[in-house]
Amino acid sequence: RARARTRQMAQVEEVHRFTSHFSTSRQETRQVEHRKNESNEMKGVAMIHATPLPRKHCAGRGQAGLGKGTRTSAGAIVSAASAAPSFVPDMEKRKTMNKLLAATVAAPSIAVLGPYLYALAPKKDASAGSGIVARNAIGSEVTSEGWLADHKAGDHSLVQGLKGDPTYLIVQEDNALQNYGINAICTHLGCVVPWNAAENKFKCPCHGSQYDPEGTVVRGPAPLPLALAHVEVGEDDKVSLLEWKEEDFRSGEKPWWA
Repeated sequence: RARARTRQMAQVEEVHRFTSHFSTSRQETRQVEHRKNESNEMKGVAMIHATPLPRKHCAGRGQAGLGKGTRTSAGAIVSAASAAPSFVPDMEKRKTMNKLLAATVAAPSIAVLGPYLYALAPKKDASAGSGIVARNAIGSEVTSEGWLADHKAGDHSLVQGLKGDPTYLIVQEDNALQNYGINAICTHLGCVVPWNAAENKFKCPCHGSQYDPEGTVVRGPAPLPLALAHVEVGEDDKVSLLEWKEEDFRSGEKPWWA
């Protein structure tokens, strides 16, 4: 019985040793397989970083892989997308494109607005150099014959002059137009100064400034004389006004308005 018991215990110990050895082998096998899987995943991530793809391809593959259960790291997908190259034009190309865009917009704008600007621009009389043809109260061009037929000697009447300013045409005693016109804008605060025929001078109704028949200040607060403009009659009898740039004959000084 003692021998039989000894043999039975030896068999039990052998079974325990075999079972323990088998369990240890299975654990080692699982650890080796786990290490292999981790190594393969790290290699896959390294390949993704080494060969960046366009964003749309990375996004497509990432979504497809996730949908099929592929073990792809989210960090790897983000890194691959951020590493994808993007096209950014340089500054010279941007400037060139901006110029082309500006030219594309400007050309039709000029074509549309050009005729309107030309129609609104003051008309100039070619026969009178760079002058502007004077216009009466209803906007008609002034002719010498027509003006003198309605305005007698000593008359001071307004026409539309340079820059649209009201300007006095003066009829001399010999029934001819004076060779200069007088701007009616007061040099104090810009009121239109009327001609007072009874007192033979210009009198501003705003603040009491007064000017003699030539536009020189005789009473303040106006600080300067009225501006002058040349008056010329062209070959077509149209009356034109031209800028006065030379010395002011009334003061002997340079014109303040030039």
